[in-house]
Amino acid sequence: MTITALIVAAGRGTRAGGDVPKQWQMLGAGRVIDHTLSAFQTHPDVDQIVVVLHPEDVTRADMFRTQGIKVAMGGADRAGSVRNGLDACGDVEHVLIHDAARPCVSSMVISGVIMALKKAHAAAPGLAVTDALWQGDGSKVTGTQSRDGLFAAQTPQGFALATIRAAHDAYNGPAADDVEVARAAGITVVMTQGDPDNLKITTADDFARATRILERQMDIRTGNGFDVHAFGPGDHVTLCGVNIPHDQGLVGHSDADVGMHTVTDAIYGALAMGDIGQHFPPSDPQWKGAESHIFLRHAVGLATKMGFTLTHVDCTLICEHPKVGPHAVEMRQVMAGILGIDMARVSVKATTSERLGFTGRGEGIACMATATLVKT
Repeated sequence: MTITALIVAAGRGTRAGGDVPKQWQMLGAGRVIDHTLSAFQTHPDVDQIVVVLHPEDVTRADMFRTQGIKVAMGGADRAGSVRNGLDACGDVEHVLIHDAARPCVSSMVISGVIMALKKAHAAAPGLAVTDALWQGDGSKVTGTQSRDGLFAAQTPQGFALATIRAAHDAYNGPAADDVEVARAAGITVVMTQGDPDNLKITTADDFARATRILERQMDIRTGNGFDVHAFGPGDHVTLCGVNIPHDQGLVGHSDADVGMHTVTDAIYGALAMGDIGQHFPPSDPQWKGAESHIFLRHAVGLATKMGFTLTHVDCTLICEHPKVGPHAVEMRQVMAGILGIDMARVSVKATTSERLGFTGRGEGIACMATATLVKT
């Protein structure tokens, strides 16, 4: 079952205010469309993403292509934009059509639609209307409307690609959404569970509500690492990527950078993805003498793939010698470059064990580290 997420971002809606269309406006730490894309980029069942842009936004296309996202140009109306997006999907079985202005869609809502598509040609999330409904002229109530059997439509709306493409080809006229197009072609649409948080940003007030929802959904992980390396023959030690002259070296299968190893394990720990030994077994000769930045870059790449942003690292080296303080700034610079974060978010410091234990006797160096990851 192959799935493409088709993100419709060609609208010019003005009710939300701002100098640019709502999908390009900031929402917390990212733009509206960034949050929307993240929901599908991090979903394990989505194979590719297509974004439909307004022709006036063609200059934005390259930043999506560099992420492996396909780009299609919008049409004269929403239906035309969707048709262009469907043509760009290529050879996949199913498509999830989603409004870029719904940045708070959850993995659960997406999964619900995908599960339904295993047995149906079309599925979409709906939310039962619970408020009393009125009819009115804007200034006074002129009547009431029963809410029985009424549901608020949401996206993503999922379809067998060939089915919805044929329905769009046969449809003529405006349509509120793709479910309307499908039903006009006689296609049964299965309703899945919607989510009150899956709001569509329409007015300026919706930005504040969406911000609160995203903050509540934020996944913050903290991981800890601990490592020890014994002293052995050598004329320097490598700590956090910096070579420090010393009358001994550190013993290890790789370059024995106890600082980088510990930070690497802290990141793996935050991801609940084991430790260095599982990803780079010491029994494998290819890692003998390997530079530890290889392991650290792998951990950072894994975090990115899983949708997490590294926000802070704190590394404490425990030893009597060598002195770390004179090299701490350089260590922070090296680590920040590998981690892909600002140096202000990287802490490297040292302490002694007051001459107690193996570090106090000068037999080796220990290190502990904490890494913080955030997924939005």
